[in-house]
Amino acid sequence: MFDQINGMPVHALVVHAAVVFVPLLALIAIAYAVLPRWRSKLGWAAVLLAIAAPVFAFVAKLSGTELYDRLVANGMSGPPLEAIDEHMGFGTLTFYFSLGLGVVTLVMVVLTSRKGSRPLPRAAELGLAVIVVALAVVSGYYVIRTGDSGAQAVWGTTS
Repeated sequence: MFDQINGMPVHALVVHAAVVFVPLLALIAIAYAVLPRWRSKLGWAAVLLAIAAPVFAFVAKLSGTELYDRLVANGMSGPPLEAIDEHMGFGTLTFYFSLGLGVVTLVMVVLTSRKGSRPLPRAAELGLAVIVVALAVVSGYYVIRTGDSGAQAVWGTTS
């Protein structure tokens, strides 16, 4: 299912969604966390991206594993395979951190948008905001590292 579509690796198709949605989640989550007056406008986007970004990162990870297995079965070895191994490690971290960011963002949206209940204590809201910002920064870092290592694995250095 995650191997090929009409002879093209699924990874080459879905990786772009992860590269777009993970940074978008990071930006929207930070804005939601640190700009309370914008929450009513950003809540729906934060929820959608908190679900979509980790899903696309996971599908990119699974399809990358399928592509890796195909390359190994076709005889790839040595330094090119080592570059792909590094890329896969960064991709795994991107998935886990984007999943964490998605979960914490959903928790924050739920806890800060409860109508008619007691508002979230300021210290708890601040703590969630700090966690969101930290996870967003780390997710952004790893999506960049993953993309760069993937490009280097495919295209090589361009110096």
